[in-house]
Amino acid sequence: MTAVDTRIDHLALANRFAAAPDEWPVAPRFNPVDRWYHRLHVADDHEVWLLTWLPGQGTEWHDHGGSAGAFHVFSGTLTEDTVAVAEGHAPRVTSRELGEGAGRRFGTHHVHRMTNRSPLPAVSVHVYGPALTTMTKYRIGAASLEVLTVERAGAQW
Repeated sequence: MTAVDTRIDHLALANRFAAAPDEWPVAPRFNPVDRWYHRLHVADDHEVWLLTWLPGQGTEWHDHGGSAGAFHVFSGTLTEDTVAVAEGHAPRVTSRELGEGAGRRFGTHHVHRMTNRSPLPAVSVHVYGPALTTMTKYRIGAASLEVLTVERAGAQW
């Protein structure tokens, strides 16, 4: 098994790809039914994805199967909700609105959901390291996160 360089700056990579849209192998597309996504780049220690979001589109609560990463909002506005679970306390949700040019890093145990709550379409660039192999989807219960499904790369996306 190849060691992963944890010093890689996923946000710097996302920013670099976002700064060069003329080099993307495809132009962003919008799907009225669900978010559209396309992998822009893959390397031994990371992968880069382009995602589009029409108003109202979003993800379920999920993690990235142990991968760390970052995202950069190329255009539009996205809202990221994160959840914190402390023993003996109800899960606490925090929301953060990120506009064009904003981005953020996240670690290997990050659980969140992303939504376009604005009236305009949005485009974002996401970097994961190592490349995604699974994503766990969750439901927020009264006292904890409850696992709904574990999806596998190549099978469900």
